[in-house]
Amino acid sequence: MRREGYADLRSYGAIGDGRTVALIALDGSVDWFPIPNLDAAPVFARLLDEADGGSVELTPTRAFTSTRRYLEGTNVLETTFTTETGVARVTDALVTGIAGRLPWAELARRIEGISGTVRFRWKVAPGTCLSTASPWVQKTAHGSVIRVDSVMIAVRGIDHGPRGGGDRAVVGRFTTSAGSRHVLTVVGTSNEPLHLPDAEAVDAGIDRTIANWQNWSREFSYDGPWAESVSRSALALKLLIYSPTGAIAAAATTSLPENAAGGKNWDYRFAWVRDTAYMLHALIRFGLREETHAAVSWLLKTIRAHGPQLHVFYTLQGELPVSEVERSATGWRGGGPVVVGNPARNQLQLGVFGDLFDVVRLYARGGNVLDAETGRMLADIADRTCDAWRQPDAGIWELGEAQHYTSSKMGCWQALDAAVELCELGQIPGDPSRWSAERGLIAEWIREHCWSEDRQSYVSFPGTDELDASVLLHAPSGFDRGARMSSTIDAIRGELGRGPLVYRYSGVQGEEAAFVACSFWVASALACVGRTGEAIALMNELVELGNDVGLYSEMIDPDDLSFLGNLPQGLSHLALINAAITIEELTRTQQPKSGRRTHAT
Repeated sequence: MRREGYADLRSYGAIGDGRTVALIALDGSVDWFPIPNLDAAPVFARLLDEADGGSVELTPTRAFTSTRRYLEGTNVLETTFTTETGVARVTDALVTGIAGRLPWAELARRIEGISGTVRFRWKVAPGTCLSTASPWVQKTAHGSVIRVDSVMIAVRGIDHGPRGGGDRAVVGRFTTSAGSRHVLTVVGTSNEPLHLPDAEAVDAGIDRTIANWQNWSREFSYDGPWAESVSRSALALKLLIYSPTGAIAAAATTSLPENAAGGKNWDYRFAWVRDTAYMLHALIRFGLREETHAAVSWLLKTIRAHGPQLHVFYTLQGELPVSEVERSATGWRGGGPVVVGNPARNQLQLGVFGDLFDVVRLYARGGNVLDAETGRMLADIADRTCDAWRQPDAGIWELGEAQHYTSSKMGCWQALDAAVELCELGQIPGDPSRWSAERGLIAEWIREHCWSEDRQSYVSFPGTDELDASVLLHAPSGFDRGARMSSTIDAIRGELGRGPLVYRYSGVQGEEAAFVACSFWVASALACVGRTGEAIALMNELVELGNDVGLYSEMIDPDDLSFLGNLPQGLSHLALINAAITIEELTRTQQPKSGRRTHAT
């Protein structure tokens, strides 16, 4: 099940509490669990450092098989272990409180005997926080605690059989029998006192957490095609919403490699403006008012606080990211480096203008009203977009070489298109005549410089015949839903496609796996250009490519369907949801070619 001590990335399920996320392998080991926040130094990080990363192990002592599922409508994971002597069930939750998240992190693991007997062993062994700290066990008047830098951890339980563990870990063993119940709890805080919960209260908290998740699931509405996959993706995205601020993390992890050899490793525990834009469409469609307002408010306040420049991403707390730092850890299966921070923080990415305005336009279309300060800020950004679109940038893929990327220009068109609409609705001040005129100039420039007659496709940037799957985003944006976009889809699938999967851009096939979101973007674009039957057929294939509990990583290797890149990956799940919504809406209205303007046919 493990190779070189590392589990396959496909084997991980995720649980969360609105503040942090834990990843649990099929063998029952919690291999990733930052405390107390998603972007904190991970106290349990076996995922990236088998020897010193730390984990919370819980596994039968004899050979076993395991199956698992999420309890319906929840992010509570249930794993069934079967050995030659019996069957036992483990229910894993990051416990939530009566009125939301708890002030501390509380990992609860309920073990129930189903039949026969199953002998379990467990070990709570914090790691070195990616080689920055050393854990030690401290005896207190209320039992042992484990300290790692600023983090303090305690282990509590019911019939969990603690048996010492030395000066760096706590271990134990117990045996289940039919009808028996055991609980193993890991509770932690950082830079504050540690609450030691009553084990019976923790056990009850698991049931409360299940109910909390199911209550949330009842709040969103989607009865279209692929409902099960859409529901699971919505729950996966909920894990990535950092509830203290409303920010949306791109992924729950850092440094999982985009190819098996390593080298393309990034920290995705930040909030990208782009991802917020994509998520908003889904939140509004699902009727999730609180998350919608929280995400928009966080984004606008953060931009104002760090303006006037519009940054590509921010920390979950709404600050500007610091420089990238490389840690002394091996990385998953030796595929380092392991990094904290992201080098794209200072890049110019023009597409972010379109992302921001798409957020606000969707919010306004949802029946909401912008405040005056936000309106003035957006009018100023629209004015800057009128000038900035002529510059080269790093593009959506955050490349080191600046070019006049086609999708970036389309993003600027999208920004000004939204600005005109918002102004006409009275949501932002100003005279939209310049924005409208510049929007037309951008469309004309793209038609003249970014279309290849030879390829019958939009190209990555002027003067090249290389292709870029990100231009497909601008079928749903309304830039082009006509013949040119349709033939671009064919060119991209012909050169960048492998089965249902698609690579990001020309030449990248030898460097990384296929990008999951791009594959769903193809499905959305097919629907937008009227090829709904093809869109449905592609979606039917793509929704089968998640792991056994419906999660997606950033990338999938077309050869063996193995996962690569950070996970759960918000953009992958967002692309699935938005493709399903796009196809469902266009099919329902029987208007596959929307009445929105098309500028490039």
